[in-house]
Amino acid sequence: MKEPAAPVRRKLRRFSHEGRITWLIVGAVLPSALVALALLWFGDYTAKVQWTLTLFVAGCGLGFVMSAREHLIRPLQTMTNLLAALREGDYSIRARGARVDDALGEVLLEINALGETLRTQRLGAFEATALLRTIMAEIDVSVFTFDPDRRLRLVNRAGENLLGQAIDKLLGRKASDLGLQVVYEADQDVPLTLTFPGGTGRWGVRKSSFRERGLPHELIVLTDLSRTLREEERNAWQRIVRVLGHEMNNSLAPIKSIAGSLETLLRRDPPPPDWQDDARSGLNVIATRAESLSRFMQAYARLARLPPPQKEPINLEELVRRVVGLERRLAVRVSKGYDVTIRADAAQLEQLLINIIHNAVDASLETDGGVTVGWREISECVEIYVQDEGEGIMNPTNLFVPFFTTKPGGSGIGLTLSRQIAEAHGGSLTLVNRRGGAGCEALLRLPK
Repeated sequence: MKEPAAPVRRKLRRFSHEGRITWLIVGAVLPSALVALALLWFGDYTAKVQWTLTLFVAGCGLGFVMSAREHLIRPLQTMTNLLAALREGDYSIRARGARVDDALGEVLLEINALGETLRTQRLGAFEATALLRTIMAEIDVSVFTFDPDRRLRLVNRAGENLLGQAIDKLLGRKASDLGLQVVYEADQDVPLTLTFPGGTGRWGVRKSSFRERGLPHELIVLTDLSRTLREEERNAWQRIVRVLGHEMNNSLAPIKSIAGSLETLLRRDPPPPDWQDDARSGLNVIATRAESLSRFMQAYARLARLPPPQKEPINLEELVRRVVGLERRLAVRVSKGYDVTIRADAAQLEQLLINIIHNAVDASLETDGGVTVGWREISECVEIYVQDEGEGIMNPTNLFVPFFTTKPGGSGIGLTLSRQIAEAHGGSLTLVNRRGGAGCEALLRLPK
C-alpha cells in the first residue's frame, strides 16, 4: 500500500518592518474611516456628496498612511546609511535634526557622537602608526619580524642597510636566505660575531614573540655592541659637564650671596657711613672669584681634564681669608699660623679650599657646630687643616670614589677633584675623623 506523501511545509512569509508599520497604521485609521463612510452612505445625502466625501476620506486616509509610514521609515533608513558609512570607515557624515528634545533626535545625536569618537580614534591610530613608522625608520638598531614560516614580514631602515638591500627585495624571504638563521636560533644572552653586507662586528640579539591576526610572529632586534664605546665616550663627557657644574655652583653660590648683601645695602635709606667700603669689598670679591672661575673653566673645558697648575708665589694667609670670606652660611674661624708664601695655582687652590670648607660647613650646620681653618709647617711641607664639628666620616672607604655621595642632590665630584688638584701640586689631601672630639678634619699638604 502506497504511503501518503508527507505534507509540504510552506514557509510563512513574514512581513517586513515597513509592511508591519504600514498595516499597523492602516489598522489605526481604518475603523474611523469605515464609521465615517457608514454614516455618510446610510445618511440622507445625495450621491454626489457621498462620492465626493468618500473620495476625500479615502485620499486623506491614504495620504496619512503614506506620510506616517515615511516619517517612521525614513529616519531608520538614515540611521542605516550612517551606520553603513561608519562600518566602511567614513566618519565625516553626520545626521541632520539631531537634538536633545525628542527621542529620535537623541538617537541621531548618539550616532553623530559615535562617528566623532571613531574619527578621533582613527586619527589617533593613524598618528600613532605614523610615529611608530618614524621611530622604526630612525632608530639605529636593526628590527626584523618573521611569520611562522620564518619569512620576513617587516624590516626597518637600519635592517635594510645591514642586509644591503631594499625592503621590496627582502620581504617574503626566509631567514636562512638572508643570513639570519643563526640569529634566529641564537641565545640572546650571548653576543654574536657576524658579517653582513652592511657591517661586521659583535652583535647583541633580543628576541620576543607577538601575535598578528591570530598567528605567532617573532621579533628580532640586532644591536651593534661596538656602539657601547661611543656610549662610554658620551658618559665621559657627561662627567666632565657634572664636574664643571659642581664647581660653578660652589663658586656662584657665594657670589650670589654677596650680590644679595650688596642689594640689601643699597636699599637702606639712609645708607650706612661705610657702605662704599662694603660695596667695594663685595664687588672686588665677586670680580676676583668670577675671573678665577672663568680661567679655571676655560682651561678645564679646553683640555677636557684638570689643567696643569700655573704656579706663582701666593701668600697663604691672604688666600685662606679670601676663600673663607666667600662662605656666608657660617662664620668660619681662621686660626692664624706663621707667615708663609707657597708656589701654587691660585684659582685651583681656591677651588680646592672652597670644596672642603663647603663640605665642612655642611657637616657643622647639621649639629650647630663650628668650622676652623688653619695651617702649620710639617717638615718640608705646609699643612692646611679644615676642622668641622659635624658627625664625622661614616664610610671612609668610598670617600674619594668618583660620583659617590651621601648628600641628597650631591654629585660626588668635589673631593675627587680636590684630591686631583692637590696631587697636581705635588701634595696630598686626606680626610680623617678628629681625635678627642666630634667631627672631621681635612688635611691638605703642599710643598713649599
